[in-house]
This record gives sequence, C-alpha cells and structure tokens, in this order.
Amino acid sequence: MPGLDWLRFFRPSPRAQLTPELRARIQASFDEASRDEEHFPSTIDPRIYHVKLIGEHLGPLAGKRVLDVGCGKGRFARLFQERQPAAEIWGLDISEEMLRFVPPGIHTRAGSMTELPFEDGFFDAAYATESLEHAVEIEKAVAEICRVVKPGGRIAVIDKNAQEWGRLKTPEWERWFTRRELERLLRRDCRTVSSRFISYWEDVPPDGLFLAWLAIR
Repeated sequence: MPGLDWLRFFRPSPRAQLTPELRARIQASFDEASRDEEHFPSTIDPRIYHVKLIGEHLGPLAGKRVLDVGCGKGRFARLFQERQPAAEIWGLDISEEMLRFVPPGIHTRAGSMTELPFEDGFFDAAYATESLEHAVEIEKAVAEICRVVKPGGRIAVIDKNAQEWGRLKTPEWERWFTRRELERLLRRDCRTVSSRFISYWEDVPPDGLFLAWLAIR
C-alpha cells in the first residue's frame, strides 16, 4: 500500500503502553489509510458471517443505543442502520478522517478505545470488529467497552487468533488474542461470555484466523 510503511511482522508486548507518541502515530496511519478505498472500504458485503453473528447476538435494536467501537468508515454501522433504522447507532474511531466517511444519521465521536468519551451505561450494546487489535492497552479497552454498556447489555468482539500470528502483515502496535485471554478480560465485567472460531462466510469452515467473543453485561 503506497505510503503505509508501518507494516511489519512484529509481535508487540502484552504490556505495551499507548503513549501520546504512539497514539499520534496510530491516528496518523489511519488518517492516511482513509484515502485508500481499496484496502479500507466504506462498505462491506452484507452477506459475511460477521454481520449475521453480531446481528443475532445483539438482537432487536429498535429504541436502543449501539456503539461501533473502532468503526473506521462505518461499514458495519451502515448496515445496522439500514436494517434497524429505529436504533440509535454511534461510531467511535481514533481517526477523524475515517469518520468523515460515516453515513449521515450515524452519530460519531473521535477518541481512543482506552478512554471512551461516554458516561457509564450509555449504550444498550456495543461491538468491535477487527478494531480491538489496535487498542495497544487491551485490558483498558475491554474494561472501557464494558463500562459504557449498561447491565444486561450485549457485547460482541470479532478479531484475530493469536495462534495464527504471522499469517498477515501487521502494524507494529497490533496485537491478536487467544480465546481464553479475551474471555478472562470480559468476565471481569460480564455475567456470561462465550467464544467460537468463525469464518467470513457461513458455509466455509473456520480456518482458525478469526474468533468471536459474545458477552452479556
């Protein structure tokens, strides 16, 4: 990808810190990536299993407030807004340039996953699709997602399996997770937590790359 020279086969420490300098570099990289529609598209195929799984777990959303954590250009938020127009959809991303592509009708807020700019229990549900891997301080980010979801609310996280590290090029700060790791972090604040291997397509067996964690606060 032209200009995006931060890609490395490098595995960060679990204790890495989101310093102001690193946060600025992450933000700048996604600001730049926002101009690359080929690799960072504004839309996503509505048939992929990620969409179905999140929708099934969150359930009916009419009259509910939902947060897309690390929404990018809002490609998932766009689908949920179209399918459940009576829901109040919010998108949070570190890059204001990414947020410029989010469709009208979806509320947006720029900020870090480790310091979500919302009050406790502000949302009825939240989901994060391949975004938690960029949070750096993972424990803080998971705690923040749980904090802003009210008791009884639902949380879905889809991300990559740490046991498959090295299959893809990654930025220096990116981190993947084991099933038990995120289950443990979610259980600190959620009453039920489960996980499963998934594929992009429902009729294609999972190959180990993607995991989904489903929780009820």
